[in-house]
Amino acid sequence: MTPCLTRRGLIGSGLALGTIARVPALARASGPEVIDVALPSARVCRTWRYDPAGQRRGTIVFGHGAASAPWKYEALFARWTQAGYRVLAPLHVDSTDHPDRASFAGLAGWAARIEDMRGLTATIENAQYVAAGHSYGALGALALGGAEPLLPEGVTGPLRDPRAVLTLAFSPPGAVAPLIDAKGYSALAVPVLIQTGTADIPPGADGWTSHLLAFESAPARGDRFGLVLDGVDHYFGGAICRPELPGPRQLAQLDRAAVLSLLMLQGWAQGDAAARADMLAAVGTRPGETLMQR
Repeated sequence: MTPCLTRRGLIGSGLALGTIARVPALARASGPEVIDVALPSARVCRTWRYDPAGQRRGTIVFGHGAASAPWKYEALFARWTQAGYRVLAPLHVDSTDHPDRASFAGLAGWAARIEDMRGLTATIENAQYVAAGHSYGALGALALGGAEPLLPEGVTGPLRDPRAVLTLAFSPPGAVAPLIDAKGYSALAVPVLIQTGTADIPPGADGWTSHLLAFESAPARGDRFGLVLDGVDHYFGGAICRPELPGPRQLAQLDRAAVLSLLMLQGWAQGDAAARADMLAAVGTRPGETLMQR
């Protein structure tokens, strides 16, 4: 799996209520339950469900990065489940672990991601949920929160789901023609935490700042936050998305991002005033990070 394919190749190239069946969990996914969601196209969206040990506080729908897979994010999911959140993470067709990957080149893969998100979220019994994702998956999460990326042929909008009350976007793409631009990101309608790092440089780019385009484009209203972690790359050193990387894994930095995401979950999805105050108090520059607010 090359960095270009993982990060941008699949995004840029060429540019009814699902039923659930339980299936045996694959060997590499020891903790979660694996469920199948039947889609209108007759495809099946296989989804990894991570349940909290105790009382459930809410549901997070998570989209993995291009070519990756749900179980490659378990270091992040563990923090959310420990805090009481259920995580639903579909295996998208662009994953190198998906058996039908070769059938969904270019924007066909984006259309399939949209169908996955719609089918999976239709099965959620909660009145609200949180949309989250990394890289390509972060774009999908932002779309559920109101951003307006390109609609591929045969797909009708809007992509916005009013039940998605918060977005957690880890290293979302910047402008990628024709998929998304600043105007598309300006339609974001929910509170958001957007994370990147100073070593999070897309292939062929001069720097990392393009990952903040969604943060900079969404109208300022006090509940949009941008987190920049010093020295952090696109994969937290292989802690997420690409576990085959040599590392070192940036686990302390991933934990910091998770802590701030929990403040967002508690403060803006749960309405906890103390968590909001803690998040606002973290705004500013300190050793290892900068947290911005708009």
